Amino acid sequence: MTVKECRYYKRLESGGVECLLCPHHCRIANGKTGVCLSRRNQNGVLVSEVYGKPCALAIDPIEKKPLYHFHPGTECLSIACTGCNFRCLNCQNHDISQASLNEVNHYELSPEEMVDLCKKHHCPGIAYTYTEPLTYIEYITDMARLAHEAGIWNILVTAGYVCKEPLNDLLPYLDAANVDLKSFNDNIYQHISGGHLQPVLDTILAMRDAAVWLEITNLVIPGVNDDMQMIRQMCRWLVENNLSDAPLHFSRFFPRYKMQDVQPTPIQTLKAAKIIAEEEGIKNVYLGNIY
Repeated sequence: MTVKECRYYKRLESGGVECLLCPHHCRIANGKTGVCLSRRNQNGVLVSEVYGKPCALAIDPIEKKPLYHFHPGTECLSIACTGCNFRCLNCQNHDISQASLNEVNHYELSPEEMVDLCKKHHCPGIAYTYTEPLTYIEYITDMARLAHEAGIWNILVTAGYVCKEPLNDLLPYLDAANVDLKSFNDNIYQHISGGHLQPVLDTILAMRDAAVWLEITNLVIPGVNDDMQMIRQMCRWLVENNLSDAPLHFSRFFPRYKMQDVQPTPIQTLKAAKIIAEEEGIKNVYLGNIY
């Protein structure tokens, strides 16, 4: 399977290209990739090297995404390609999210073959997950359109760092999403993940407006984003933006990747966050990774 030309970029006079997929707006010289490691400038054409080349396939319970209020008790076909447009210091899937295609074993499956695989295993939904699916949005959009036509749910598990146009092209085919809202502070976003907060909030609001079923995950990291006043501000923002019905998952941190020296989140911290969320009006609050 050959590489696929990307849909969101512009050519530069220098022979470089500017990727327009996410707020990084990477300017990429010939032969190089952007931050995500999967979109390459090939002689003035931006191509997705991972289109049709998933590196991970699994059948998961939908609660693992986590989605607790979207068809609970069902299973979904989970897929991922290499790459991510964040550089999270705590990434639990860094072996595939921070890798390029040639560093990881992968399959070759067209969107049509992937939908057929979903049908074969009697999965009612496809989940784009594990890495950052928006970095291979062309593959997802083509697959999601076919899945939508076949009555198969499309589920996006994402950090939500994307520009308006590509997101709007995907939204009509999305049924549910879990957005990883990493903190409610832009400095923390920059330090831990290498991005900014506002584009993620914009993604959440766009999904709300498109009537995508939405659940939010907040990984609580000791000494990083466990300030209870900040958590209160986050919950208040969700409620003020008509997202009180969106389930909120406070997830426990464990030492990972480049944050091996940080201790696991105390259970009491998560319980305190849950109390705050409920005080602010979030109707369904869950604690994750506690067992």
